[in-house]
Amino acid sequence: MVDRKQTMKTNIRIIVLAAVLGLTFYCILALTRGKTSAQEPLSSEWQQDFNISKRTLISTGRNPYFILKPGFELVFESQNEKLVITVLDDTVDVGGIITRVVEEREWKMGQLIEVSRNFFAMCKDTQDVFYFGEEVDDYKNGKVIGHGGEWRADTSNSKPGLIMSGAPKVGMKYYQEIAPGIAMDRAKVISLNEKLKTPAGTFNKCLKTQEGSALKVWEKEFKFYAEGIGLMKDGNMLLVKYGFIEN
Repeated sequence: MVDRKQTMKTNIRIIVLAAVLGLTFYCILALTRGKTSAQEPLSSEWQQDFNISKRTLISTGRNPYFILKPGFELVFESQNEKLVITVLDDTVDVGGIITRVVEEREWKMGQLIEVSRNFFAMCKDTQDVFYFGEEVDDYKNGKVIGHGGEWRADTSNSKPGLIMSGAPKVGMKYYQEIAPGIAMDRAKVISLNEKLKTPAGTFNKCLKTQEGSALKVWEKEFKFYAEGIGLMKDGNMLLVKYGFIEN
């Protein structure tokens, strides 16, 4: 009887120890995953060096999928959302580079939720368009409540990303934003021969990318771009109107 009781106690100790070890392993694994996600922005799998210092950068121009000329505007809508992207006359100096300001205004359920001023410059030789940062105003009930995701390429460890290649190729993988811990969006070119129907028309031979953030690796979406116009689809929103607006 004593032996049986002792054996039972021993078995209970083993079960408790196994449970503690299992819980410890789970916690370590969770922490490790968190650290891996935080460090992933430095992944060499995605291009992050674009030889900016050796390029001649201009604040106005266009490539097949990106128009950087003042007055050009894209309007997107879904059932509950609206987005207006406008190339402004304004320029901003970011680390000695004169960039063009592209404003984005976003509404949800008829309420303005965000206004951002994005800074872009184009390589004169390759027509690659680079992203130098953004100013962000988050809105609620008509008032600014924050500035989530703001960054500039001339601060701390940040540097310019590639927003659109002048000659995209299937398989290209590159960072669009490089601001560790703040904004690390990146894109992969999936196809150059997609067809997309929008309220603004049906477009062939569209560029399709898979885009997401190295800070939130589980979040991914597909975007589509048409030659001579640019972005066609952003999330659930489709292009409804595009062109140059009158001053």
